[in-house]
Amino acid sequence: MATEKTLNDLFLDTLKDIYYAEKQILKALPKMARAAQSEEGKAGFLQHRDETQAQVERLEQVFEMIGKPARGKTCEAIQGIIAEAEEIMDEFKGTAALDAGLISSAQAVEHYEIARYGTLIAWAKQLGLKDAVPLLQATLAEEEATDKKLTRIAESSANVKGKAA
Repeated sequence: MATEKTLNDLFLDTLKDIYYAEKQILKALPKMARAAQSEEGKAGFLQHRDETQAQVERLEQVFEMIGKPARGKTCEAIQGIIAEAEEIMDEFKGTAALDAGLISSAQAVEHYEIARYGTLIAWAKQLGLKDAVPLLQATLAEEEATDKKLTRIAESSANVKGKAA
């Protein structure tokens, strides 16, 4: 008979999921920066790359706290979101709508991450992982700030340019 799974197991699985996701995002961001047409978009994706690197390091600290190796577990959700972004980069290359498409892909990533980090924080509290909570909260705050910034860029320029063309 299989051993019964616990909230600890679920926490570890979700931690592996978001660790994998962050590593995939690290790979995708430079491509998105190269594809972006506006300087603001390029700079934003590159800045987010640096932030993501710090987020990966925080996750590695959480793995250390729970005495587990920092290992990812394939996250099909993030693979799908990144595949959609690559499709947009191909199909809208050189068009005025490209940046709006890239921003929408980036926001899909942020919303996935916000959901995952919110869950991990709640579970860390339940499991008494007090030291993990501030690390996860720091990342959640960054993801929410990035999401707001993407909305601002979309509303001020990318969506407008996409419509005008």
